[in-house]
Amino acid sequence: MRDRQPFVTYFFLLACVAIFAVETVMGGSTSTAVLVRMGARFAPLVTFGQWWRLFTAMFLHIGIVHLAVNMLTLWFIGRMTEEIFGHWRFAVIFIVSGIVGNYAGLLFASRNVVAAGASTALFGLLGAFLMIGDNFRHNPAISAMTKQFLLLIGINLLFDITQSGIDIAGHIGGLIGGFLIAGVLGAPQIGRIAPVKRVIMGVVLVVAPVLLYFLDGGVGL
Repeated sequence: MRDRQPFVTYFFLLACVAIFAVETVMGGSTSTAVLVRMGARFAPLVTFGQWWRLFTAMFLHIGIVHLAVNMLTLWFIGRMTEEIFGHWRFAVIFIVSGIVGNYAGLLFASRNVVAAGASTALFGLLGAFLMIGDNFRHNPAISAMTKQFLLLIGINLLFDITQSGIDIAGHIGGLIGGFLIAGVLGAPQIGRIAPVKRVIMGVVLVVAPVLLYFLDGGVGL
């Protein structure tokens, strides 16, 4: 019998909390110097070659409220996503979405912003649910669930627009990345996705960031 405990969700949650504790010990989670030292996304350093920041930034948080909101979201949506997609698919969706979201933020946000947080990955989980809704829309239960998630996404994006200091490009990038990588991986517990469609989504996921990189002039290089 498959292990139904969402241990990957618990791992990501504990990792974020533990890293936040380290931030606090090192001088505070709102300290720009601490954030940069620990791997936050900072465009000048990323384009200088520190691309690993697109990964590490998703585990850092700026202030206790930022951490609490993201961890509460991860607690609820993460467990549901892991149950639907399985452990390893969920882990891949979370990580790829976070990286894609941070890449989008790198391209479209201010180069002087120090960005951090799991929200790029969390928006990717929402994108994964949109993928399910798109491919299995004839299932009444899935259709109803998708409408709820569309409302949640709309509320979050509206909040992004009306607030300053929010990485809306990162959130939208994570949402799109989650949709695409979830389509590539599929959701065998729910049903079958046409192989051609999965390949197309995989090609878009790989080719689009490369094209954007060159259109942006090498991300400012």
